[in-house]
Amino acid sequence: MSLRDELIGYYQKVVEIRRFEEEAARAYAQGKIGGFLHLYIGQEAVAVGAAAALEPDDYVMQTYRDHGIALALGMTPDAAMAELFGKDTGCSRGLGGSMHFFDPDIGLLGGWAIVGGHLAVAAGTAFKSKYTGDGRVTLCFFGDGATNIGGFHEGMSLAGLWKLPVVFICENNQYAMGTPLSRTTATPDFAVKAEGYGMVGDTCDGHDVLTVKKHLQEAVDRARRGEGPTFLDIKTYRFRGHSMSDPGKYRTKEELEERKKKDPIMVLREHMRTEGISDEEIDAIEEAVEERIEACVKFANESEPAREDVMHSVVYAPTEVEQ
Repeated sequence: MSLRDELIGYYQKVVEIRRFEEEAARAYAQGKIGGFLHLYIGQEAVAVGAAAALEPDDYVMQTYRDHGIALALGMTPDAAMAELFGKDTGCSRGLGGSMHFFDPDIGLLGGWAIVGGHLAVAAGTAFKSKYTGDGRVTLCFFGDGATNIGGFHEGMSLAGLWKLPVVFICENNQYAMGTPLSRTTATPDFAVKAEGYGMVGDTCDGHDVLTVKKHLQEAVDRARRGEGPTFLDIKTYRFRGHSMSDPGKYRTKEELEERKKKDPIMVLREHMRTEGISDEEIDAIEEAVEERIEACVKFANESEPAREDVMHSVVYAPTEVEQ
């Protein structure tokens, strides 16, 4: 595939994630989405670049900010929006909601709401791959706040010890909820933490899809060759609050506007123009995405709500065991 075609594909996904999240925010304000809602606006290049480095059978685990990677991996906007709306047509049959997207068909083994708790689970998934020799690599995403959690140490320690085929990805958006890095960690260079676990440490800019893909491809290939895990510190930034209930008043308007100068959409547009992709072609991509997002909201609105009988068959264990 030519770079031109790659850029067009990346742009479709980046814009799809952005518009999906904007409509999710609107629906939340209208009372159509319950519970928590953590938007991915500003971090789209991380998910799209990471997905581009994977094989179809690889595994991915994400935190509660999971809509972006789900769409990047190929989940339909219909299934994603229906899940947010609590509908039976959602990816988790409307029972998981925003923080618990799940679709094994695209390799997504869940959004996980317990901060740092899923790193040990990712190590377990990677152990299974090494034990069976299935050739799969596991990507495990988490935020900068998770690097001070016990589960981070446990998962990283075992992965490094056993040289597991896993890539730990810190989506370092500079804030652990509303607390800046300067108040949570003694060093701004998270990649140095990798040395203590016997794995490769790397850092990259998370605003550029091409940069993210390059670094992730190196880490994924390393894991697939049996050379062990990588800890990748990706510097990114969220343009919205931690969740919909967070007004984000802990950062200044000037800081936010300065960060928006590196908007992943704008960075990708510059790559596209360098490759001779016209503004008319870019506009056509955006119009097609707009139609898909409008359709997914309509689909979610009209779908059947989550059903109690499904909950009893897929959430709870049977009450009786056959003798």
